Amino acid sequence: MTEAIQVAPAPYKRIATEEAFCPPEMLDRYRRLIEAKTVPEIGFNSMWGFYLDADSPRCRFIRDHLGDLGEARLAHMDQAGIDMAVLALTSPGVQVMPAGEGTSFAAQANDWLADAVARHPNRFAGLAACAPQDAVAAAKEIERGVNRLGLKGVIINSHVQQQYMDDTKFWPVFEAAEALDVPIYLHPATPTNRLIEPMLERGLDGAIFGFSVETGLHALRLIVAGVFDRFPELQVVLGHVGESLPFTLYRLDYMHAASVASGRYTAMGPLKRKVSDYMKENFLYTNSGVAWEPAIRFLQETIGVDRVMYAMDYPYQYKPEEVTALDGMKIGAVAKKAFFEDNARRVFKLAG
Repeated sequence: MTEAIQVAPAPYKRIATEEAFCPPEMLDRYRRLIEAKTVPEIGFNSMWGFYLDADSPRCRFIRDHLGDLGEARLAHMDQAGIDMAVLALTSPGVQVMPAGEGTSFAAQANDWLADAVARHPNRFAGLAACAPQDAVAAAKEIERGVNRLGLKGVIINSHVQQQYMDDTKFWPVFEAAEALDVPIYLHPATPTNRLIEPMLERGLDGAIFGFSVETGLHALRLIVAGVFDRFPELQVVLGHVGESLPFTLYRLDYMHAASVASGRYTAMGPLKRKVSDYMKENFLYTNSGVAWEPAIRFLQETIGVDRVMYAMDYPYQYKPEEVTALDGMKIGAVAKKAFFEDNARRVFKLAG
């Protein structure tokens, strides 16, 4: 996947905050779901139907390293200069499984992750998986993951069997996260069937474009539905420089106010704050997959230095030279340490 370079030490710890894993048996379960044709999601069947068996170096690298929470992953972290990884169950996690199976497997995955963290407590931290298909059970698993297993937040791999979590039936998940004072990482999934077809026709359904469209849509639905008026302390993390939403804050504010004033949409009512206020106060951001100084600087300047964190997006993106490039960003020492280390320690309550 990458040349064997070694990234130099830095005057801060580098904490990568969107790093994927899965127990090896999860990929076996995906294969069975695809073979049985029980998941009616075009994106899931297309993406994992390809990645499970394709023989390209990229596909083999991803399969080989998703299930490794030992020496190979640690060696890659060392090569890239990554001191700690915040691990989360890869997309779509358990959210394509039937509710009972998803609830059961989320618990297994959380136990497996907690064991890896216990073996390498200075290198790994983890986010709790859950199955929002059964939101009450999901809330209980979040509480168990945080209080009993020591996990540091929640991973939600976007839509839940083509339903978005602005539906109040999913809100026990938000209630649990807010009560436990842990963030939810809203990670992409392949777009729903209603979104994906014109993207898939040109290979734009994945990380190149479709993931951000789908997850940005989800985030906006949460805001417009009033999730953060109901749960004002809830914190949600968006990767990939905020799925591009922060770059249109002005227009989001203007057109939301204009749409409410027009009275066109019964599903869009007034909110307590502007859209940009929620984006600045209830969302945190990582640069996962976007090792690009202009975008990171924009987020720091527009959203705030205290809300932007580093992520690599391993094993889907593993390029140690990107770490060196970000070390060289022309930002102040305090802002750079906040980006690589301090914000992650605060947000995920990581020991210093």
